[in-house]
Amino acid sequence: MRAGLQHPAGGSGEECLRIVQTRQMDLTNTAHRQDAGPFYHGTKADLKPGDLLEPGYSSNYGERTKANFIYLTATMDAAIWGAELAMGEGHGRIYCVEPTGPIEDDPNLTDKKFPGNPTRSYRTRRPLRVLSEVLDWEGHSPHVRRAMLEHLEKLKRLGIEAIND
Repeated sequence: MRAGLQHPAGGSGEECLRIVQTRQMDLTNTAHRQDAGPFYHGTKADLKPGDLLEPGYSSNYGERTKANFIYLTATMDAAIWGAELAMGEGHGRIYCVEPTGPIEDDPNLTDKKFPGNPTRSYRTRRPLRVLSEVLDWEGHSPHVRRAMLEHLEKLKRLGIEAIND
């Protein structure tokens, strides 16, 4: 957790929900109107409100191929994993985002260990607009992070890559 960090548009997960409700996001163009969010994106990138996150950059996982999608989630836990596992320097960050186009279930996580999409994880080919930074989050314990990194390394050794099509 990064306690005490001040950011002019930062806040909590609840603040993200308030922003989304205030903006009255038009979800009619999304595949998941039943999931009104709020939506989050975890990364190491230093962004500001209004910035756009777009596909086309190297993936944070596996062989780091060009990502055809940008990912978002409606759960803080999945966003924390995104922030903690992202490649790059610096500390993880979580942003409240809004999709600018259709979203779909993330096939890397949907109908895998459990049926459906319990992590409420999605992907899109359209940009995500940053609304604010979420500051009041706490990362996973070192033990839990280490176990996840070992699991991801095992998948890499087995040649299992993220679905990118």
